[in-house]
Amino acid sequence: MMNSAGPAALLAALLIGSVGPARAADTEQPPAFVEFESPLASAQPLQGYLRLPDGPGPAPAVVLLHGCAGYFKQLDERWGKRLAAWGYVTLTVDRFGPRGITSTCASGVPPATVHDAYRALHFLTRHPAVDPARVAVMGFSQGAWLALFSVERGAVERNASEKFRAAVAFYPPCLGIQGNMTVPTLILIGELDDWTPASECRNLADGRDDWGISREKGKGDRIELIVYPGAYHGFDVPHYSTPARLFGHHLEFNAAARDQSVDALRKFLYATIGGQERSQ
Repeated sequence: MMNSAGPAALLAALLIGSVGPARAADTEQPPAFVEFESPLASAQPLQGYLRLPDGPGPAPAVVLLHGCAGYFKQLDERWGKRLAAWGYVTLTVDRFGPRGITSTCASGVPPATVHDAYRALHFLTRHPAVDPARVAVMGFSQGAWLALFSVERGAVERNASEKFRAAVAFYPPCLGIQGNMTVPTLILIGELDDWTPASECRNLADGRDDWGISREKGKGDRIELIVYPGAYHGFDVPHYSTPARLFGHHLEFNAAARDQSVDALRKFLYATIGGQERSQ
């Protein structure tokens, strides 16, 4: 979908919502770099940033999935920090670094990565700070598609020994998702998004057939869809306070949509996996 060479790769990272200053309360503890599947245990080890909240545990947790250009550290800084301040353990997964990948914007989702959310979940459910019964998955753009794919009814979810309890997708490509979700699901997207159109997510949430997929309305757990008027792809990325165009698509930060998404996320996570219901 995108050329991965040179400046385009950096711009792609901005597209997926993983570059820009964080707007969240500081936490007492910095993130810890963890290698949760070592080269001795796996041919494709995984690593990431783990944040532990203040206060007694075990606590609910969130797995964070970056988009097609990586930059997991920036994603942790922007969202991992905020969620930890709310009382959640966070694990921001680096899907690319251990595999020697720099970008998948042109090639799509690597098949080897489709199980990464559950590999992260497997690690978290064995961590003493985590309540294994209260873990959600949250992704952005391509990572949001992976989050949805991970919790819809199918072979990946069915064969996983541990289960997620909720899923959150920021501006995902909704084509190709069947919509029979196994957990409560929240999708956040801009009305004016011309990269991952809101209309496709409306079809998904409403159970309408799309892209050769025959859906059954009302089957599975409910998908909550929030569409922000006047917002584009990457609406939560402060870097785009000055609007930009990338590969023919409009990218623009929208402070109102970003703030509303923060509030919606806080309430959704509290309702599905618990935690501290407070605004930061």
